[in-house]
Amino acid sequence: MTQRLYEQDSFCREFTATVMSCEPQGENYAVTLDRTAFFPEGGGQAADGGTLGSIEVLDVQIVGDEIVHTLAAPLAVGQTVTGALDWDTRFLRMQKHTGEHIVCGIIHRLYGYENVGFHLGSEDVTLDLNGELTREQLDEVEELANRAVTENRAVTVVYPTAQELAAMDYRSKKAIDGAVRVVTIEGLDRCACCAPHVATTGQVGLIKLLDFIRYKGGVRIHMQCGLDALRDYQMRYAQTAAIAAALSVKQYAAIEGVERLLDQRDTLTRELAATRKEMLSLRVNALLPDSGRALFIEKVMDGENLRDLALAASAKVGGLCAAFAGDDESGYTYAAAGGDLTTFAAALKQRLNARGGGSAQLIQGRVFTTAAAIEAFWQTI
Repeated sequence: MTQRLYEQDSFCREFTATVMSCEPQGENYAVTLDRTAFFPEGGGQAADGGTLGSIEVLDVQIVGDEIVHTLAAPLAVGQTVTGALDWDTRFLRMQKHTGEHIVCGIIHRLYGYENVGFHLGSEDVTLDLNGELTREQLDEVEELANRAVTENRAVTVVYPTAQELAAMDYRSKKAIDGAVRVVTIEGLDRCACCAPHVATTGQVGLIKLLDFIRYKGGVRIHMQCGLDALRDYQMRYAQTAAIAAALSVKQYAAIEGVERLLDQRDTLTRELAATRKEMLSLRVNALLPDSGRALFIEKVMDGENLRDLALAASAKVGGLCAAFAGDDESGYTYAAAGGDLTTFAAALKQRLNARGGGSAQLIQGRVFTTAAAIEAFWQTI
């Protein structure tokens, strides 16, 4: 059985160990040691990275009672090797995992909800709770969590006896066979957990609850802790500053500036729609009555305007009208009305590999061809 140094000392970042086995594993090698500080993947947290000797550790997994390290090159059985963790990544994960205990402990104490899911991802941390919370409630939890950080409470680990465990009030997402490792945050939380944690809440740093959604009858919370919470704030600050500068407003007035911009956009959109409708009317009025057919090829026109143009023009000319909009590089959307649409649609598919469909009065779709090809095709109809 591999001795798990990370369970006793989360801050063990370098250690020596004896290689117990080394077996080929595809293009890599599966190595077991008599002791390790590498945390294996589990409980919603990825495996530690780092090196054994000069060889990169690609993965770490629990297999039975052993912890198997996946390496790109072999190690000699019986040799003594030095292991070194990717400490920056490990410490960030310790901050986040302890922050999760703080937040879930507060929520459990205030609302009685259980943590039923946890994932420590590369972008943020997600917590799944079996009850719903509002943004106002989460804001209160966030403030209490950060107060707990400033109080620098002790984070301790114990392995209670069966009798001690039976009398202990602690959280656990699942039943555990064998020895139970209990992580306690002084006066705040007690939870069964196998992962490394910081020594005091002060080492967690900033705790930020970013977002939440309803999820399986409860909520899924996205959060960040420590240095990653700081980096997240720096990114959001930079974005807010850039938006404010682009709108020529103070940062605190950025939202008002965006709202004004959206109002202007909506006004221009309505004016543009009215102008396009007027242009369509002028183009239709310019057609000769009962001329039999009409073709339009436009640079920019949405599907609704294409449809309106095709219907109005076909009524004016008393026959087939087809309207295309787009460019030679990305293709053209089209609408057609009037005339024998069954024959026209079949010809479109055969000659221009068109896609689409419709009714006896109107067909719509898309073609990937050129304007010259469309005009040449039209001359054959």
